[in-house]
Amino acid sequence: MSAQKNADTGNLLKSFTPYQEKDGETYMNEQQVAHFTQILLNWKRELMEEVDRTVNHMQDDAANFPDPADRASQEEEFSLELRTRDRERKLIRKIDSTLARIEEDDYGFCDSCGVEIGIRRLEARPTATLCIDCKTLAEIKERQLGN
Repeated sequence: MSAQKNADTGNLLKSFTPYQEKDGETYMNEQQVAHFTQILLNWKRELMEEVDRTVNHMQDDAANFPDPADRASQEEEFSLELRTRDRERKLIRKIDSTLARIEEDDYGFCDSCGVEIGIRRLEARPTATLCIDCKTLAEIKERQLGN
């Protein structure tokens, strides 16, 4: 099994095997949908496990250090963990939204132009809603408006 580094959180999807397309295969057929559903469910499960680990870590390691520097270090560590978990919470919502798109047979097609997003792009970013061309254009516009 190969692993995939996710750009959103840096989490490693541990149980990921690239989809092997067959000649003449219909895009977003039953096997492809099942492949992406499994990726999304595994990713969500891993994120939820990380949330549980954080809660346990914070409960187990919470201490009232007499030294202000030690207390500040612990508070900073907890703050960083909570910010990471908040990003992951938002990502879980995005995964849930993507799973809903799958249920509605709307997964894998660009929200902007309607073309196929593509298997490899979806494997790199399973929650993608734009094809690479529309995403590139959106990023260019964002940079131009940001300056």
